[in-house]
Amino acid sequence: MNLAIHRISHDIKRRRLEVLRVTDLTPRMRRITLGGPELAGFISLGTDDHVKLFFPQTAEEQAALETLVLAPGKSDSPLPPMRDYTPRRYDLDRLELDIDFVLHGDGPAATWAAQATPGQHLHIGGPRGSMIVPDIFDSYLLIGDETALPAIARRLEALPAGRTAQVVVQVENDAEQQALASAAQVEVIWVSRAGGDHALLDTVQQLNVPDGALYAWVATESKLSRQLRRVLLDDKALDPDFVKAAGYWTLE
Repeated sequence: MNLAIHRISHDIKRRRLEVLRVTDLTPRMRRITLGGPELAGFISLGTDDHVKLFFPQTAEEQAALETLVLAPGKSDSPLPPMRDYTPRRYDLDRLELDIDFVLHGDGPAATWAAQATPGQHLHIGGPRGSMIVPDIFDSYLLIGDETALPAIARRLEALPAGRTAQVVVQVENDAEQQALASAAQVEVIWVSRAGGDHALLDTVQQLNVPDGALYAWVATESKLSRQLRRVLLDDKALDPDFVKAAGYWTLE
């Protein structure tokens, strides 16, 4: 058993899946359940894995995507826009995969999710690999925004009893708060976006970090994630080997 953080690579497969259900979790978060026989063999071992979702805008892009699915390789035609999303849940017995979308009003993914209905189809690819964080830590610090909630929720669900987790999530407003289940002892702090990024940074700076082995994970807008990482390293003196900070999106 590997007791160090490590990465496992997967064979990349593209799949054409059907929309089975559409569920609104909050006013701005929509869960789309995909499924079908092509989901067989899907694997996602890391709680912050990501799959690529394809959103063809033209008939040419759709044809290029269909060619890639049937004959994996490089296409001479332009590929459609792609976005990375965390698999929120998958069930190979029922051949179901949940993807949670933030309905932020623009972009190919949010636009598609806003109109998605059962019977439609979506192409996905991956995951390319999984980052495995073994159960070697006493506590966890998880920081993110709405885009990070699927990964945060998966991490919390995977934690056993006897662990502790501090969770700080930036959301639009109180209506965007979600229930987060875990066997671990969890403290969740919701931060309103109305306070700006400074509110999230200030909240993290004021945290009391517990003693013992701690794993910290950050996923927000790219610049903000870098700022939060510096707070964790400089102000909280966390071990850089156990701090992962990712930019899940970029402010343009």
